[in-house]
Amino acid sequence: MSDSASEKTTVPPVLKPPVLSGMPHPPLLGSSPHIASPVDSRRLMAYVLIALAPVTVFGVVIYGISALLNILVSVAAAELAELVFRKITRQDMRNADLSAAVTGLLLALVLPPAMPLWMTALGSIFAIVVAKEFFGGLGANVFNPALIGRAFLLMSFPVAATTWTAPFTDAVSGATPMALVKFGDGLSDLGGAYGGIIKTLFIGTRAGCIGESSMAMIIVGFVFLLLTKTIDWRAPVTMLASTFVLSFVFGGDPLVAIMAGGVAFGAVFMATDYVSAPLTQKGKLIFGCGAGIITVLIRQYGNYPEGTSYAILIMNATVPFLNKLLNKKLGYVKPVKVKSGGASK
Repeated sequence: MSDSASEKTTVPPVLKPPVLSGMPHPPLLGSSPHIASPVDSRRLMAYVLIALAPVTVFGVVIYGISALLNILVSVAAAELAELVFRKITRQDMRNADLSAAVTGLLLALVLPPAMPLWMTALGSIFAIVVAKEFFGGLGANVFNPALIGRAFLLMSFPVAATTWTAPFTDAVSGATPMALVKFGDGLSDLGGAYGGIIKTLFIGTRAGCIGESSMAMIIVGFVFLLLTKTIDWRAPVTMLASTFVLSFVFGGDPLVAIMAGGVAFGAVFMATDYVSAPLTQKGKLIFGCGAGIITVLIRQYGNYPEGTSYAILIMNATVPFLNKLLNKKLGYVKPVKVKSGGASK
């Protein structure tokens, strides 16, 4: 036997991917380059929950125990739905990232205070299972899950989803401010003179969804999210600006337009969703502008007095196109035109 044949063949060791702390499987990465950030999804969701605290507390104070119960039921149903679904499908548990809690809370805050609890739970389960988990879970959903849940409830139970409660009472209110603007005789009952009406709308002591009524509390949450760099200003500002301008064009009161309905809440907490909103700065501007325009068009010509939810959902459908259209490829250099003589233009 030759010396070369007797030599042992050395087999290189198999390199195993590293297992990060707290992660049972290595992360799936796309092609480079990558941007590393110390802020994880759990912290982002925690910031959103903190920003929602002012509107949540205010809603419970003015609408009472029914609002509190709807919030608790919605959050609990969302958490349980995610846990059970991922258990059945044998996926890793994700409840610790707080995304289900955010979805459940957002859904509750865009529902009437007197919504029957079983309907709220059903809407929360639909939001998690159909709008989120069916698409692949956190980071894969095309549409905002909370708004899908609200749209489902509005289509399935239109009477319950549009029955409002007057502040500090259990009495059923005739209509929200936006309904009064569209179908009623105006907003004189809210505060008499114009200044009183604007003050009432800014503070939020009027009929409406649990978390949408107070412009002041929404601003507090917006400032917190900006200071913590949780959201970008472009989508919410352009959404409110386009709503303001187009409402004026149609002959309406632009201040009432952005304070009387759910457009401010939607702009701050829904149009800034990391998953269902554009990634690029130009995309965010177009998204916000489009959502504001569609909101006003639905208010002006639709059967419903409010159009924020459907406007954002419609713009959600354009996000893949906006990301592809406006996303500049890394390393791309615009070609230089060359004249026939060889000299560059």
